This record gives sequence, structure tokens and C-alpha cells, in this order.
Amino acid sequence: MFESLSDRLERAFKVLKGQGHITDINVAETMKEVRKALLDADVSYKIAKEFTDSVKAKALGMNVLKAVSPSQMMVKITYDELIALMGNSATDVALKANPAIFLMAGLQGSGKTTHAAKLANMLRNKRNRRPLLVAGDVYRPAAIDQLKVLGEQINVPVYTEEGSKDPVRIAKNGVAFAKEHGYDLVIVDTAGRLAVDEEMMEEIGNIKEAVQPHEILFVVDAMTGQDAVNTAKAFNDKLDFDGVILTKMDGDTRGGAALTIKAVVNKPIKFIGTGEKMEAIDVFHPDRMAERILGMGDIRSFVETAQAQFDAEEAAKLQKKLAKNEFDFNDFLNQIQQIKKMGNVKELMGMIPGMGKAIRDLDIDDTAFKGVEAIILSMTPEERANPDIINGSRKKRIALGSGNDIQEVNRLIKQFFDTRKMMKMVNNGKAKNLMQALSTRGRR
Repeated sequence: MFESLSDRLERAFKVLKGQGHITDINVAETMKEVRKALLDADVSYKIAKEFTDSVKAKALGMNVLKAVSPSQMMVKITYDELIALMGNSATDVALKANPAIFLMAGLQGSGKTTHAAKLANMLRNKRNRRPLLVAGDVYRPAAIDQLKVLGEQINVPVYTEEGSKDPVRIAKNGVAFAKEHGYDLVIVDTAGRLAVDEEMMEEIGNIKEAVQPHEILFVVDAMTGQDAVNTAKAFNDKLDFDGVILTKMDGDTRGGAALTIKAVVNKPIKFIGTGEKMEAIDVFHPDRMAERILGMGDIRSFVETAQAQFDAEEAAKLQKKLAKNEFDFNDFLNQIQQIKKMGNVKELMGMIPGMGKAIRDLDIDDTAFKGVEAIILSMTPEERANPDIINGSRKKRIALGSGNDIQEVNRLIKQFFDTRKMMKMVNNGKAKNLMQALSTRGRR
């Protein structure tokens, strides 16, 4: 995400490279390039101009420290302004009521149904909620079936009324059902249309009046840019929603919607959708997003993502095996599966400072580990548990069984032994300082 904007901003700041001090001329030139970058990112001219005017005023009114170059100072000012533009800090959802009632709103195709399930899954796992999904989209073919399938996938119940075409009644009855059966969170999925229309607005307004939600979340596709912002304004005028879920952020290389929704409707982006998996939803942190836009990475989100999949019991077992140099291909396969649970591999690597630009043109997707898994699964249990016994004839059989060349098998086995050596060094304390630094930064 934000690839184009990041590149343009980097080029803009190069204007100040080598400059001894900030002047009207070099700041104006830099801000001209920044404004162009924002316009290309589908930010409206008004907001782009206000943003660059603010950065320029602060840059010219600030004394540059001797230890800081003008370009570094400009990056810092731009970073602070980006955070302010996107809302300053993460905003929580209203969960104090029992049950807390959430209403999902948005156009058809924005991802309402999927993100209703994602949100239920997240709040159950991270906030210990007992959610109920309510299928209130009675118009889109298979919408109810889709929500039921997603509910089964994440093990969250779905309230439906087969045959009913009254979404207001379904929502009210769903809330009553939740109260009766002890659910402390109700997420009501609603119908969307291909465009904003009076009938849809009237209907969702009636649902709001009937169930009195504690949280109304507007779901919008980030890839629609300024259209997303305009749609947000139309919905907010009718519903006065509480926050935004910005979907398909993993496919949005421009970022105009993320940068301007808060400024236009004065409502925070609360969550972003970053992929197809049920776990691919994150709390929106303006400071972390600003870091990514400016090419600084996002190590805190990386550490938090890793910690979410961290199994303390498995880690303890692994540490014992490492101490005895007994790390085997079963453990190697388990580590791959842990990484896959964390989400999109390229997206994760992009969170590491300095990696985003390096891997930008590489084709890394969720199938990247398939060949490795095929090779390991073609080994016998004895070979996986005792990698040292894998000789030439065994390698040939493994290659044939996995559909890979013998060179691929040799490469994987070499990588395995290199990994085992490195992990033993970590276990012996030679890399503990690095891990401690990462986890400390992740908690800040």
C-alpha cells in the first residue's frame, strides 16, 4: 500500500538533500512536489494545498538543529502533519454496553459482510467478546448464506429469519435474541446498493432508530479513492456514523481515501482490511501509517502480528529442542505454518524498516511456501525427525515425490541446516539483545 505516494515523497525530499539550511525557495520547491504527490494519490486539491501550506509554515518557522539536516527536518514535520491529517491516534469502539450493538453500513461490494465477520472474530479473540452476527441483508442474492458460511468458519453464530424481507424486524429480533441468550456483542449486517439512493438511506436510518446501535461503522473500499470519501460524506450526513472500516488497503497503492476521510467527515478510520483471511483486519494507527508512507516500515505492527500467533507452550518445547540441537523438519514445517498464519508474506516483510522498497518488485504471495511444504511432506517421518540421514538416494525419492528438482531439495536442506545453526545461536543468547529490542519497541 502507498507505494506510489512513498516514491513521490522520497523524490520530493531529495530537493533538500545537501542543502545547508531551509529557505523559502527550497521549501517551496519541495512542497510543490509533495502537493503533486498527494494529488496523484487521489487526495483532493483543497486538502493537498492545506496540508502543504501547513508543512511549509512550520518548516519556515522552525530552527533546524545542527545535528539534523533540512531534509530530515522536513520529513519529521511531514510525518507529524500526516498523523494529524489521519486522526492523530487510534480510536476504540464502544464496547461498554451489554450487549454492545454495532451496525455495518456501506455500498454493495465494499466488504460489509466479510468485515462484519472479521470484526466479530477480532473482538472475540482480542477483547473476549461473545459475538452474534445478524444477517440483515435481505436483497443481495446469497448474502445470508455468505454470512452463515463465514460464521461457521470463525465459529460465531449467525441470527437469520428465513423468508423475511423486513431488515428492521430482523435487526430488532436479532438484538432480542442476543439479550435472551447472553451474547454481549451484536453485529448487524445491512444491505448495500450499487450507488447511494434514498431508499437505502431511509432503510438503514430505520434500522438505526429501531436498534439504537452503540457503534455505526461505515465500510468502504480504499481503492475507490475520492469516490470513497464522497460516499462517506453522503452516509455520514444521514447516519452520523462513528467510524470507518477501510477495506482492500493491501491493494491500494495510492492511499487517497486513508489520507482524506478524516479531514472530510471528521470521523476516524477505526479499522483497515488488509487481505482476504478472517484475521486480515487491523486497528488503524495514524502514526504507524505515516511511518509506512514515509518508508520507515512498521516494526510495531510486525511484532504485534507475530505475538498474536505466538504459542508460548510450543515455543518452550522448541527452545528445549534447540538447546539439544534437535530442531528437525517437523519443527521447520511448524514454523512455516506459524508464519503463514500471520498473513500476507509480502505485506509482513514491508513492515520491516528498509524492506518495503527492496521487495517492491518481487512476486511474493501466500503460495510462496507451497514448494517447501511439498518437499517436507514427501519425507518419511523418520527423515523429518532425523534430517542427518537424508542421503543422495533419499533426496532423489523426495524430489520425485514432491514434484521438484533435486536442486530444490538440496537448496531446502542447506537452508534448513543454516536455519538450525542460526536458531541455536539465538537460543544460546547471541541474538537475544535484538529480540528484546524488537519486543520492547512492539510494546510502546
